[in-house]
Amino acid sequence: HGHASPFTCAMSDGTLTERERLVYSAKLAEQAERYDEMVESMKALCKLDAVELSIEERNLLSVGYKNVIGARRASWRILSSIEDKERSKRNEANGASIATYRAKVEKELDDICKEILAILDEHLIVEHASDESKVFYYKMKGDYYRYLAEFLQNDERAKVTGAAERAYAEATSVACASEPEKGLLPTHPIRLGLALNYSVFHFEIQNKPQEACALAKQAFDDAIAELDTLSEESYKDSTLIMQLLRDN
Repeated sequence: HGHASPFTCAMSDGTLTERERLVYSAKLAEQAERYDEMVESMKALCKLDAVELSIEERNLLSVGYKNVIGARRASWRILSSIEDKERSKRNEANGASIATYRAKVEKELDDICKEILAILDEHLIVEHASDESKVFYYKMKGDYYRYLAEFLQNDERAKVTGAAERAYAEATSVACASEPEKGLLPTHPIRLGLALNYSVFHFEIQNKPQEACALAKQAFDDAIAELDTLSEESYKDSTLIMQLLRDN
């Protein structure tokens, strides 16, 4: 098949711990592109609350939810654009039926975002987590509040926009901490990814293009100044995000 076997480690007698079993199920679901099930496995793993997630587990959680939410965000954008076209042609009946369908997708978006936000708050954002984990999770929290802000209106939109702003700001303050042994290097892919998403938030949700550009430029310049700190394994990730920061 050309797919790497997701099966890595087992106890000497071949049995898996509950945690290993869930990771294995999540990887299997990812290979099969069944992301709803991938998310179910990772959700159960987060609720074990045993220890901090490994980098691999954290990424599985993130990839699962990104695909589950991504499919609905794409549907929502397509429906919104068709609805606008119908209404501009004065096809109000069609416009109304699309609006009903769009509301169904919005309910799914709402449920998914609230589910991952609850997991982040209740299981993952904990005092003893490493700085890298905290930045990752606060960034994720900002992202899912941002996805809510894409379709909510008025007071509800203002509320989730404020929550996204606070989460991104918290992630940034942990990432950019100046004390020794604290924070993340300016070239760290998670810190760069945070700057990219935070600037997208300023631009798309808050309609503040100047702030968006300033933030992206600052992150890019800080990373350029410390290019020698790029590690082999994150080199590709970091330089890709730096290109995106520059292009945006």
